[in-house]
Amino acid sequence: MTLKRILGALALLLTPAIAFAHPGHGDNGLIAGISHPIGGIDHLLAMVAVGLWAAQQKGAARWALPCTFVGTMLVGGLLGFEGLNLPALESGIAASVLALGLAVALAVRPPLSVAVAATGLFALFHGVAHGLELPAMSSPWAYAAGFVAATAALHGLGYAVVRVLPQAAAPLIRVAGAASAATGVWLLAG
Repeated sequence: MTLKRILGALALLLTPAIAFAHPGHGDNGLIAGISHPIGGIDHLLAMVAVGLWAAQQKGAARWALPCTFVGTMLVGGLLGFEGLNLPALESGIAASVLALGLAVALAVRPPLSVAVAATGLFALFHGVAHGLELPAMSSPWAYAAGFVAATAALHGLGYAVVRVLPQAAAPLIRVAGAASAATGVWLLAG
């Protein structure tokens, strides 16, 4: 098969996705799940920061932080589906934006157990928030698959930015972390 035919087949497969531009196609929850972490600045910044911070680490922390976040967030989402609400939920999410931004800005490398515990705590808040916002008439499993996939992609994006940029760009990553931390302060104040 030639490259031209392969590209043509891929184009045909992607063509029906154009119809998603109109409302009403995300009723199964998958689209809503994907858009939830991307659509909120608090979730977006925290999840990219996890990837950035993981890439700044050495050894097992590079995979343990994103995996911990995704796994604990899913557990939190399931708890949210059941109606569990954490006290100070929005403040906990804002604090995660602040703390993860600071971790990136300062390029801290705490012991793995401390990093994993903090990441898990933050992920729990994000997960419960996702679960509580399950759209009516949506499949919880499709919604969860969506927010898990989007979160993993955001972690991967943050990780790739650090790993692809030359070492000379490390100060830019730290500035991005500081901007995220400042946004966390703004979220906490608001």
